[in-house]
Amino acid sequence: MIRFATEKLKKWKEKKSRLPLIIMGARQVGKTWLMKDFGEKNYAKVAYFSFFGNKRLSEVFDMDYDINRIILSLNAELNMSITPKDTLIIFDEIQEAPKVLESLKYFAEEAPDYHIMAAGSLLGVSLHNGVSYPVGKVEILDLHPLCFREFLYAVGEEQLATLLRSKDYSLINVFSQKYMFWLKNYFFIGGMPAVVLAFSKNSDYSEVRLLQENILRQYEGDFGKHIKETELQRIRLVWSSIPMQLAKENKKFFFGKIKPGARSSDFEIAIQWLVDSGLVYKVPKVNNPNLPLKFYMSINAYKLFILDVGLLGVLSELPANAILEENSMFVEFKGALAEQFVFQELIAETEYKPYYFGTDKATFEQDFIIQKDVDIIPIEVKAGTNVHSQSLKAFVEKYKVTKAVRFSALPYEKQSWLENIPLFAVCNL
Repeated sequence: MIRFATEKLKKWKEKKSRLPLIIMGARQVGKTWLMKDFGEKNYAKVAYFSFFGNKRLSEVFDMDYDINRIILSLNAELNMSITPKDTLIIFDEIQEAPKVLESLKYFAEEAPDYHIMAAGSLLGVSLHNGVSYPVGKVEILDLHPLCFREFLYAVGEEQLATLLRSKDYSLINVFSQKYMFWLKNYFFIGGMPAVVLAFSKNSDYSEVRLLQENILRQYEGDFGKHIKETELQRIRLVWSSIPMQLAKENKKFFFGKIKPGARSSDFEIAIQWLVDSGLVYKVPKVNNPNLPLKFYMSINAYKLFILDVGLLGVLSELPANAILEENSMFVEFKGALAEQFVFQELIAETEYKPYYFGTDKATFEQDFIIQKDVDIIPIEVKAGTNVHSQSLKAFVEKYKVTKAVRFSALPYEKQSWLENIPLFAVCNL
């Protein structure tokens, strides 16, 4: 399996001012595999330590932060010699041992020649529960499910993946039907590594759904293990309501859709827990499309997306044939999957932070809006070829923007004010 994050790890390894690296991401996105695979291919030795259920190992860090003592203890744990520069030290599941996270500061200051990576499921949650974070002494890498190009590599379509990034649309358009075939598959399968790997071997949609359901059970099991009983029901209500919220024409998260009379204050902690766990992402609304967008961000208005389009389909109980064969009863929710997909590609394949724009009137609403240098760029998402919508044109005319983007099932076309990019080519934004 190819993960593009590997290239970022190579750059990290070669840095002269390298700091310990923390890989952030939800459970099951492939953090452990990525660290081990990179270590095996780029270092003489890999020293892997998991702190899950390992009290003895955690106690090594409880005494003090004497790096020489810690290294000697780690050597004894694995019966190997950890040496600077040619050994990759991996600390996994560090949410189970808060002192390990704190120790990274002392590795950075006192022993910078040691190459250290760390990761932990629910690490974001732990940081909000009083765990001390080594500010300025670590680097962060966010890991997401496989993006569409990584998915193409995994299913044996290397040439399509390579061609897509070339931006040669005269040739890309020739293969548009093949791209759309795999995009529909990606909508159903998603990018969770274990699911994609199983499909690449067996091409079994039933197995895909079973694996996805198992992942969701693990996530939902985490709800009960790591939060107070008073918040558990609220987290479940938010989590299960996301498909319904995304299916609405106005995709702003409405608390009244969760429970009659519900207010944002009732669910703030629940939503923040899901965000910290990496399962849910907030896309904030901006009230004015001016620079910088962050300045005009609304605190109380946002959309919620989950981490993976395939898991969104499971939460929605969508059968495979509804997505793959485009059942007529599926048309309305198809837009929700397309928007979820575009969101995933934006955060995994581009450097842009997505917002969305809305007013009291729907006339000017935009699915996403991004800032590129001094340009504000509205983005419209269309799941099919029917792109007759007045909101994008109205937005461009009202706010005098010079560029706009539409993702749709149509071929690439560039007009004076609008760039239509095929839905499968968000990576080229």
